[in-house]
Amino acid sequence: MPSQQPQTQLPNITGEEKRRAARETIDILQEIANILNTHLDRQSLSYCVSLIENGVSPESLAKVVVELRAQKERLGAV
Repeated sequence: MPSQQPQTQLPNITGEEKRRAARETIDILQEIANILNTHLDRQSLSYCVSLIENGVSPESLAKVVVELRAQKERLGAV
């Protein structure tokens, strides 16, 4: 007979608590991005987090960002 894992109950989290936690997460990621000199703004970081949460490979996303920056540089865009 297979052993059953106990199910853990997550506390009820309100929408406001979720938004606050998301803001705190982006704040921390923004600090890390600044330290690493990534030149990603809060909106870009939010998009990246959303893409990763929805299954996009972080490594693939990083490659796309690098490639987009390289194309921008080649085109002379500011």
